Amino acid sequence: MTGNLDTKVYKIENCHGPLSEEDKVKIAECGEIIRNGGLVAFPTETVYGLGGDALNSLSSGRIYAAKGRPSDNPLIVHICSMDDLGRITEDIPEEALILAKKFWPGPLTMILKKSDAVPLKTTGGLETVAVRMPDNPVALEFIKASGGYIAAPSANISGKPSPTTAGYVLEDMNGRIDALIDGGENDIGLESTIIDLAGDKIQVLRPGFITNEILSDALGIKVETDPALLDPNCKERPKAPGMRYRHYAPEGEVIPVRGEPDRVFAHISEGLVKAAAKGIKTGVLCCLENASKYDADVIRHAGALDDAESAAHIFYTALRDMDDENVEVIYVENFTDRGVGEALWNRLLKSAGSKWEEV
Repeated sequence: MTGNLDTKVYKIENCHGPLSEEDKVKIAECGEIIRNGGLVAFPTETVYGLGGDALNSLSSGRIYAAKGRPSDNPLIVHICSMDDLGRITEDIPEEALILAKKFWPGPLTMILKKSDAVPLKTTGGLETVAVRMPDNPVALEFIKASGGYIAAPSANISGKPSPTTAGYVLEDMNGRIDALIDGGENDIGLESTIIDLAGDKIQVLRPGFITNEILSDALGIKVETDPALLDPNCKERPKAPGMRYRHYAPEGEVIPVRGEPDRVFAHISEGLVKAAAKGIKTGVLCCLENASKYDADVIRHAGALDDAESAAHIFYTALRDMDDENVEVIYVENFTDRGVGEALWNRLLKSAGSKWEEV
């Protein structure tokens, strides 16, 4: 597909299932596009994915080109059946079977040793493969129609906030990809948890909705986060998407502020006054309780400070809204760091270039 053509949009009427015969026909057409080497964006329970044939190195190359994504940043392979796992992996450890039984379909990606069927172009040159089974009826039907193996990062220009609606996909990808399956708004709004089961240690490489504590309970061992994820200066080749490069960033400067709630509110309020005096357009992502108290050009609230799930669900949409409003500086309150809060803080730091203000 050439860059001067519009991306064809397939609207799914009942995106949460059961799918109608008409919807299945639309999805089958998109599956045929994948089989022919094309690219199709599609909904999952996390964010929209940009899909290509995971077993076709040319398709994977087109994904990197469409996103402007570094070629050493691995792609996640999406499957729709446990029977498909054996074809793309060399070894399936017992831990993987335990986690798959408990969390698939769902927002969990496992890194395993890859088989020869998976080209290095898909894995960013690594001998491991990241794989997951999404919990979304449209995604599962699409993967099946495409042949069973879809390589898919988030469907956005590399570095920008991940898209949680079809409209945001089109903002970035119209004319860059062949088709888009419009399945409504994503349920979770943050990318999947990634756990490494191919290394010497079982570690989380990207926090998500399924937390370290949940994984530890499932496996009966303590699962910790890879220290490289916490080191903004790490130069190692990324073992999973999002480990090294700046991600999820709007056009404006993102300033996370962490500390006691009263201090955070006072610090952000002071920053807004200083920015306004310089003629800088400001935005705030905050808790519901403070939304009416801030004096900013654009304000988005995301539930209570201890409700990280609500904040995570709105996070990317809020950043996109700030771009739409041409906001230059975006202050973000610190929501709880417990549970999903760790994943939210991870994405927030990525969007801010690993910088924050402590008060």
